[in-house]
Amino acid sequence: MPLARVSAILVAAIAIASSTALAEPGYPSKPLTYIVPFPPGGVTDNGARAVAKVLGEKLGQPVIVDNKPGAGGIVGSEYVLNAKPDGYTFMYAPHGPLGVFAYQYKKLSFDPLTAFTPVHGMASSPMLFMVRADAPYKTFKELVEYAKKNPEGINYYSTGPGSANHLVSEMLQKAGGFKMTQVPYKGTGPAMTDLLAGVIQVVWEYPVVMKPYIEAGKLRALGITSEQRMPILPDVPTFAEQGYPEAIFTAWSTIAVSAQTPKPIVDRLAKAYSETLDDPSVIKYFEDQGAGILQGYSGDKLRKFVDAENVKLKELMERAGIEPQ
Repeated sequence: MPLARVSAILVAAIAIASSTALAEPGYPSKPLTYIVPFPPGGVTDNGARAVAKVLGEKLGQPVIVDNKPGAGGIVGSEYVLNAKPDGYTFMYAPHGPLGVFAYQYKKLSFDPLTAFTPVHGMASSPMLFMVRADAPYKTFKELVEYAKKNPEGINYYSTGPGSANHLVSEMLQKAGGFKMTQVPYKGTGPAMTDLLAGVIQVVWEYPVVMKPYIEAGKLRALGITSEQRMPILPDVPTFAEQGYPEAIFTAWSTIAVSAQTPKPIVDRLAKAYSETLDDPSVIKYFEDQGAGILQGYSGDKLRKFVDAENVKLKELMERAGIEPQ
């Protein structure tokens, strides 16, 4: 047998052996690390921690949440991709690391469209547009009128360029012909402090985070990005009913691993996560925050969902005039 062919067979055998070793039936045999690319205390961190304990029970090993904030999710993404692709390190993955970063940044250390394998959907939720209760504008229309008269008068919280709050803000500004200034923060906590202190004027956030502030009379919601009003906040109008039908946006999340992770491990993790989303405590957590569970979103179904969302988000960025940096 020619030496070249023997070498090729040996290389293939080693690759198969390595893959089999990584995908051995005993997975997982040690604790897993759940990377959240945002600071502790925010809705993303809370959601991860709400499922981590139950997921650990389903897998038979502890699941440790580890926050790696920075650059809107890039720091955490790179951490996961630099870890061994053996299924023991996975991440909370929203739309940025799974696609939008590809349209947002000219230079990255990874390709968001191919670097990750989405394992299972987590949840989806619309976003609220919040101002202080004592703000001079009582409706979104009044805020637009104020912003037109005071071009530098509205600063809004963002988790960074390409984030959900940034994309929707840019779209609204273009549709309404007004201007707001983006102020990136690492997380909701510091932004809320600055909002209440008057340093910024607008915060975009999920209903579960904002509902207590609304009920306490500290903040007012001027709009929500859902198609219809939410039962938990029936007095908050949608942007569509206020004349902005393009401002329908649902932020979603998944868990993801490096694309180099063997499929048997991906399937095992997806199965355990699906079982976790069926747990009564997890169902109640997401119901209480007004989020929809993405149960059954794994494999080809999840990949098609992410691909379709990337197309929509790319179009949204183009409509908003957001150029890659």
